[in-house]
Amino acid sequence: MTKKPSLVVFDLDYTLWPFWVDTHVDPPFKKNSDGSIRDRNGQLVNLYPEVRAVLERLHSEGIPMAVASRTGEIRGATQLLDLLSLSSYFRCTEIYPGSKVTHFQRLSQQSGVPLCQMLFFDDESRNIYDVSKLGVTCILVSNGMNLSLLNRGLEAFAHS
Repeated sequence: MTKKPSLVVFDLDYTLWPFWVDTHVDPPFKKNSDGSIRDRNGQLVNLYPEVRAVLERLHSEGIPMAVASRTGEIRGATQLLDLLSLSSYFRCTEIYPGSKVTHFQRLSQQSGVPLCQMLFFDDESRNIYDVSKLGVTCILVSNGMNLSLLNRGLEAFAHS
């Protein structure tokens, strides 16, 4: 039996969606009758193509998930998670400016999951560096979250 993480944590900006929620789009967001989501200026807002498949796979395997984001646009990020129907996937969310170290300490407290049993995906090297020092298995995301990266992360965790 392969060792699996007790919690998989995702960053938001340039990890689940291809923009910074605090600078590249303009909240509030609105879901249209066709299901599309647009910002205040009518700009279309989407996830990276394989994000839903990634989340659904982890959900189907019974692996809990969480969010850790340093954005200052807390309301906008939370609204997008709701409008994109992603909130139900996440057991915990830590969305506020500051060090990801604080985010992870709080995630561990809230979830009861030790840091060494977590897997983290983020697009910023500095976050990967800081969080990996806590004992978390970390994977750098270059072009958005996808199934291949998920597999790489699960393999890295299994061998940690």
